[in-house]
Amino acid sequence: MATRLETGLDGLALIEPQVFGDERGFFVETFSRDAWRELGVEADFVQHNHSRSSKGTLRGLHFQTTPGQAKLMRCPRGKIFDVAVDLRRDSPTYGKWEGYLLDDEKHHQLYVPVGFAHGFCVLSETADVTYLVSSLYDPATEMGIRWDDPEVGVEWPVSEPLLSQRDIEAPTLAEIAGDLPW
Repeated sequence: MATRLETGLDGLALIEPQVFGDERGFFVETFSRDAWRELGVEADFVQHNHSRSSKGTLRGLHFQTTPGQAKLMRCPRGKIFDVAVDLRRDSPTYGKWEGYLLDDEKHHQLYVPVGFAHGFCVLSETADVTYLVSSLYDPATEMGIRWDDPEVGVEWPVSEPLLSQRDIEAPTLAEIAGDLPW
């Protein structure tokens, strides 16, 4: 049975699934709607995504506005530092972030609810990241904040990340705060 580990941001859930392994390999249940709901993963997922990135790649900090997009993140190959930033203006932790290591050894997962920005950086030579999302991608509602926004202050474990042009040009949280629907 999976367990929920402590986080400091309300709604964010770090999930530790039970891993059954021996000399042949392992088995891990990566999602079970009813069991994950008991752990605080309330989203109805509609799509499953998979990305592969090389060491030093940083993707984020991204989010969808309306209807929002919850994510259940995992790293089945390699190791990443996965980050969520609270964008809910009425939240006592607005603008705060937390980051967790996700890898192919412990198989932890991070549930990022609607109202959070999300990003990750790759710490291994290559990393596959898979994630369930609660709404389909819509470029009209896609937004992001700077990965290095000094007011948010994410402490990324990479000094010179590989970034997309979109992430380089992203605004700060202060610049878009009035446009947030939460």
